[in-house]
Amino acid sequence: MTRRFSQRLRKLSAEYAPTERRPLGGYVAELAGYGVLLAALAGAARLTGRRLPDRVGPADLALLTVATHKLARLIAKDSVTSPLRAPFTRFKEPIGHGEVMEEVRDHQVVRHAVGELLTCPFCLGVWVCTALAGGLVLAPRATRMVMTGAAAVTGSDFLQFAYTAAQRAAEPPEQS
Repeated sequence: MTRRFSQRLRKLSAEYAPTERRPLGGYVAELAGYGVLLAALAGAARLTGRRLPDRVGPADLALLTVATHKLARLIAKDSVTSPLRAPFTRFKEPIGHGEVMEEVRDHQVVRHAVGELLTCPFCLGVWVCTALAGGLVLAPRATRMVMTGAAAVTGSDFLQFAYTAAQRAAEPPEQS
């Protein structure tokens, strides 16, 4: 049965992208992993008697939004987190402000798909948001603290950029 599924997946992948290798099998594995994450969060909530809130308040939504952005970007692009991505990616070039551009390491199906996920802050955002939302249900105080820290770092980033822009604006123009 596993062999038949693999054969169908290879055929589907060839039909889906006849001129390019796309790691559909890796994407299936990632979707399954995401399903496992959701099931684990739901199971933990049930075991601990936690219930989903009726609604998410504006303050939590704002924190969740900013923290998701920062943490996804940190995982996908930060130089310091490159060891997490290294098994799946290859360094390409620095892109400034402590961030790097990487490319997917190879075309082994799962490794390629994971490499794509780990280098895409937009893709990671879904996973990070899900983990944080689960944290708000299971450990709201600790999760809000983490989200507040990530939001503060985001604010600090913008202040760093504003400071640099103000410095440049205050410098006299170069003479040609």
